Amino acid sequence: MAELSSLKNIGKEIERKLKSIGINSAEELKEIGSKDTWFRLKLKYPEICLVHLYTLEGAVSNIEYNQLSEETKKDLKVFTDQWKD
Repeated sequence: MAELSSLKNIGKEIERKLKSIGINSAEELKEIGSKDTWFRLKLKYPEICLVHLYTLEGAVSNIEYNQLSEETKKDLKVFTDQWKD
């Protein structure tokens, strides 16, 4: 199994948070997907935001988060808007 830190965009802090919700490998993150992972993180860490989802999507897609397409960013924003207070 590949380390989470082997993925693009995944640094020590997000790796720590992912492990705290039971995601311990790159394969697990890819299997669960960015949206479900973000939702699990949001339940434990209410302060996370859209940028975290961009980071996760980039990791799953193997691209830098700032290189996501505008269409993908729009879709992810719509998803996070559902969970705003």
